[in-house]
Amino acid sequence: MDIRMLTDFFMWCTIVNAGLMILTFLVWLFAADFVYRLHGKWFAMPRETFNAIFYCFLGFYKIVFIVFNVAPWAALAIVG
Repeated sequence: MDIRMLTDFFMWCTIVNAGLMILTFLVWLFAADFVYRLHGKWFAMPRETFNAIFYCFLGFYKIVFIVFNVAPWAALAIVG
């Protein structure tokens, strides 16, 4: 495996994960009630708690996305 292949790999990982993050945000933006009702059948919790959990999930996903996708891709792009 050479540096170009690793750079391409992390570039595609970044693109795919950014797409998933945007999709998750759009689902939350336009279908939050549906998602709440769907999960409300399995877990009884108030709407405020559900919103807080989802907000924390998106924040955690963003941090993991930057640390494990964007940073390695940027470093390899700079080195390569």
